[in-house]
Amino acid sequence: MTLPAFFTELRADIEALPDQEKLNLLLEFANDLPELPEHLADHLDLMEQVLECQSPVYLFAELDDEQKVHIHATAPKEAPTTRGFASILAQGVEGLGSEEFLALPDDTPFELGLTRIVSPLRLRGMVGMIARAKRQVREALAGNEG
Repeated sequence: MTLPAFFTELRADIEALPDQEKLNLLLEFANDLPELPEHLADHLDLMEQVLECQSPVYLFAELDDEQKVHIHATAPKEAPTTRGFASILAQGVEGLGSEEFLALPDDTPFELGLTRIVSPLRLRGMVGMIARAKRQVREALAGNEG
């Protein structure tokens, strides 16, 4: 499977960097996690906790009227690598069509070359974020059919 353009470009950037700079890039993404939209900002109960993550990460994937995917996530500032990947995921899939998003490889964190800088436990959490978002998108699609 091929990665969407955002992830392909990010993988090239990561591959070109020494390990310490890779970590710095991930930390930059942590600082750029998009704010929650107004309809979710005070309603974490509408979001799903990603239990695979060691930190309390909440995620909500939704489709707009054109079936474009939007992922919203929150992660504590004290968990910068997890927060960084949540940011990568939210920014990377923003506006993708549902089918293109569902084709995103489940092992995208591994595809990005993060294995040398992120622990296996954190990688598992990242994979969990993708799995939950995909399930939510499938549920939204099924709801739109009914």
